[in-house]
Amino acid sequence: MFNFLVQSQPKRVILFGIDGLHWEAPQRLKMPAFNDLIKQGTYIKQSYVIIPHHPTVGDYSKFNSCSFPNPVLHEGTLFLSPENKMIQELFSPQHQTAFVVNTTAYKSVGRGFSTLIMDDTFTDAQVVDCAINILKTQAPVFMRVHLQRPGQRGYDISQSTPDKPYYRNIFAPHSPYAEAIEAADKQLARLVSFLKESGMWDETVLIVTSDHGQSRIGWHPLFDEDSWKTPLVFVGKSIAEGRELNYFEHIDLAPTIAGLLGKEWQTPKTEAGVFVKEILKGTNVSEYMPRMYIKTINVQIKEYNLLKAKFVLLSETDGSFANFVALLENQVFIEPFYHQDRILNWREASTISHLIETNQKVLKIMRSKLPKSRE
Repeated sequence: MFNFLVQSQPKRVILFGIDGLHWEAPQRLKMPAFNDLIKQGTYIKQSYVIIPHHPTVGDYSKFNSCSFPNPVLHEGTLFLSPENKMIQELFSPQHQTAFVVNTTAYKSVGRGFSTLIMDDTFTDAQVVDCAINILKTQAPVFMRVHLQRPGQRGYDISQSTPDKPYYRNIFAPHSPYAEAIEAADKQLARLVSFLKESGMWDETVLIVTSDHGQSRIGWHPLFDEDSWKTPLVFVGKSIAEGRELNYFEHIDLAPTIAGLLGKEWQTPKTEAGVFVKEILKGTNVSEYMPRMYIKTINVQIKEYNLLKAKFVLLSETDGSFANFVALLENQVFIEPFYHQDRILNWREASTISHLIETNQKVLKIMRSKLPKSRE
């Protein structure tokens, strides 16, 4: 199945993340390293992640310490389960793998890495220092490097006061977010320089992206669509140069990484993402028709929550709407809507297509119940 990759199969894949990277950042901020990679590889301006919710109560928080996009990325599926294999476990312990990040928030997706470094005290530069040292002393076939500071600065802006010049504007002058993104780009340049100087560049596929996007007002609120999309670039000997794809979703990152390294992604108990071969040289992209599962589900979840909020407000003067809100969580409308608070139950839908179809039916009922003046 992967014979066409034998001649150009990389020795390693490095997934380099800049936390909370807004999809417009490469064009609006000083990111020469990232923009240089765009010219050399395959670029997706807006790659979609599942809605970046991070509940700290309920069943999800028992198994996951980070927001939805991270387990989705590592498990290569929207049907999350502690039993799912993660991308690093496809290679470890037979081969070396590594994850370096300056926060402990990702501990739940660190399972199975040969080398795992999560240190809240590290600067972004120290994260890259560690990554370079691992590349010098070990031979990881898969490495995730994640710089957390930009996302933290985005959150700071979301909590800032009107007297600040960057109040509710991550791109404003003197924005701590913009400064952190530009500093992260310099760290990306350091890693690229090391790979070239060490002779590893031609043996590596480098993927640069984020685990979620960023709102213009800071942070990644659930229903702000800028939170759902982030830039994504693939660079390497086997990767098509100067190509831009119109869509990608992070559910496909793990299967694509596996495919690049000659492995087939297998999740026998759940529906998985796919190896997006259109990033490769010699592939035909004229009929590229990607599945848009994540974008569709995110839009559905946003509409569901906004409609539900309207019904809650209507309940103040009409008790029938209070009954309707109560019934939404029961199975009287085909089956329950698959919203963010039920993500661990999404696999009960059996297929993503069925999940989307069910959600659409429930939304249709909700729209029909809303008074015309409130639509």
